[in-house]
Amino acid sequence: MSNPRILGAREIHLISLYSHWEFGMKPEEFYAKWDVSYEQIALICCRSDSTVRGWFKQGKFRRYPQPNDLRHLAFMDFLLEHFEEVPEQIWQLLCLTHSP
Repeated sequence: MSNPRILGAREIHLISLYSHWEFGMKPEEFYAKWDVSYEQIALICCRSDSTVRGWFKQGKFRRYPQPNDLRHLAFMDFLLEHFEEVPEQIWQLLCLTHSP
């Protein structure tokens, strides 16, 4: 096993910023903004179709998304809005290909 990298002040500051980041988008907002299905939202959030359908129900059977779900939707919204602005090198670092 290799030696782990030491965290400096910059990295500790970034961890603090990330841990307090209020980056999220409600499923209803994402659904209203983009022409997506519940199934596509389920794919984005790594949830089952029935879980996502539960987010849109009213009453006692309603389910609520977790903070991670809101973050997934906000990040997908960001990517959809800024896809062309992301440099190819970043896509490669993320192990994605930049193909429209």
